[in-house]
Amino acid sequence: MIGRVLLAALLAGIVAGIVMGAIQHVRITPLILQAEVYETAAASHGATAETATDTLAAAAPEHSHEDEEWSPADGWERTLSTTVATMLAGAGFAVILAGISLLTGIPVTPSNGAIWGMCAFLAATLAPAAGLSPELPGMPAGDLVTRQIWWAGTILATGTALYLIVTRKELWAMALAVVLIALPHVIGAPQPVTHETAVPAGLAASYASNVIAAAAVFWSLIGVFLGYALRRFSKDIHAT
Repeated sequence: MIGRVLLAALLAGIVAGIVMGAIQHVRITPLILQAEVYETAAASHGATAETATDTLAAAAPEHSHEDEEWSPADGWERTLSTTVATMLAGAGFAVILAGISLLTGIPVTPSNGAIWGMCAFLAATLAPAAGLSPELPGMPAGDLVTRQIWWAGTILATGTALYLIVTRKELWAMALAVVLIALPHVIGAPQPVTHETAVPAGLAASYASNVIAAAAVFWSLIGVFLGYALRRFSKDIHAT
């Protein structure tokens, strides 16, 4: 039973990841490429040409390219690697949703799959984005570890609040849900020392809105595909 649920979740997440990969290629990657142009220009403009540094660099042994970390080239390599990474992420997210479904006893079905996906979107994307908006290359950011802790805590608090809203009707549960949703934002997300950046504000806003909108589609597809996959595998179980 668990194996079939896991397989259904993996397939659903992979299919959703393929669709998301196409969305990223059309709507998100071009914005990242534009931001990288500004990032490179700012780095070149801020570089100081010091004679002593140039002399030391010339005298130093040549760096081996084998020591450099590989990164995909722009074009099909970047698109393929991004799509594969998104497929893997989709599979992982679908497994998490399936696990939550098993733990809570609330099934994921074709009729409520989109609701499951939107609840996950609210907890994992929209709530954290209220404090930490999606960032383009070249944009300042706070301490990584602190941001990750805040991000994980926000997801956990918001997810718990949504569970209370869905499963409980008591006044205390509603009050606790409100507190849990508000708490991470009252604490506040870690912010960078400065917000100065060479990336235009319009480009950053366009990127954030596209990423959030794409995430809404991504999570909805994961929920819907997971519902259909689980129903299909459930039929196979009963047939055997």
